[in-house]
Amino acid sequence: MEDLAPGAHLVTPRRGYVHHGLYAGDGRVIHYAGFKRPWRRGPIEEVSLEQFARGRGFAVKPRVAPKYPGPAAVERARSRLGENRYRFWSNNCEHFVEWCLTGAGRSAQVDAWRTGFAAIAARLRTRAADAAATGVARVEP
Repeated sequence: MEDLAPGAHLVTPRRGYVHHGLYAGDGRVIHYAGFKRPWRRGPIEEVSLEQFARGRGFAVKPRVAPKYPGPAAVERARSRLGENRYRFWSNNCEHFVEWCLTGAGRSAQVDAWRTGFAAIAARLRTRAADAAATGVARVEP
């Protein structure tokens, strides 16, 4: 833990996604609690590294020259402590950490999910159009 620098972008695996947090120093992580309990949002909070990782380990996401390095990123994160406006698609834990480091809330996970959903929708539209044109519905795995 002594190798971790304040402002490090931490990630830890969860079921079906990767959770993000910002290392604040002294064994503390600031993160968006998100859906802490089923169907109940949690606020941005500062927790121990152990609470953040939940026994699943963690890794540092490499970053080249963030706009707000180290203490500046931690200050930005602390300015939002207690915020409770979690939105899975537009204001999640990854959006939060990216905002702390770069000034822009982005989520590569959300972008990948949207791309995947769009591809599935396009295939379904193509199949529906084919079925309508031929009068035959195809069933494929």
